Amino acid sequence: MEIERKFLIPKDHLPDGYDSYPCQVIEQGYLCTNPVVRIRRSNDTYYLTYKSGGLLAREEENLPLTAESYAHLRAKVDGLIIAKRRYVIPEKDGLSIELDVFESPYEGLYLAEVEFPSKEAALAYQPPEWFGEEVTYTAAYQNSRLSKGVKLPEE
Repeated sequence: MEIERKFLIPKDHLPDGYDSYPCQVIEQGYLCTNPVVRIRRSNDTYYLTYKSGGLLAREEENLPLTAESYAHLRAKVDGLIIAKRRYVIPEKDGLSIELDVFESPYEGLYLAEVEFPSKEAALAYQPPEWFGEEVTYTAAYQNSRLSKGVKLPEE
C-alpha cells in the first residue's frame, strides 16, 4: 500500500542545497492510465509498476525489468515520457521528502511527496514551511495525467 501526500513547491521556496542530497534520474512512461501501468528507469534500475485507483492511498506493485525489456516497452508508451530528477531529503520522524524537479515539457514544476506508514500518520503530518499548496487530491498533478500532456492549472 502506498500512502503519500503531494505538495507543489514554488521555485523561490526550494530549500538551499537541495541538489546536494541523493538524486535519482527518473524516466517513466505509461502503458495504461486506468488502471495505471507504468514503466520506470531510475538511474540503472528498471521497473514495471501497477497502481490501483486512489489519491492518498492506493495499492502499488513493482516488478523488476531488464534494460532490454524496458527499451522494448518504452516504444509502446502511450503519451509523453516524463523525465525528472528526484532528490531524497531527510524529514522529521524518520520520513523522507522526495523532491521531483521536472524536465521539459514540465520544466519549472517542482513537486514534493512524502510517504507514510499509515493513513493516520499522513493526516497528522505538518509539512515544512517551504512546501506550497497541497495537491494530494488534485488529479492534474499525478504523473499518469502529466503523461497525457495536460496543461497545468495556473498558479
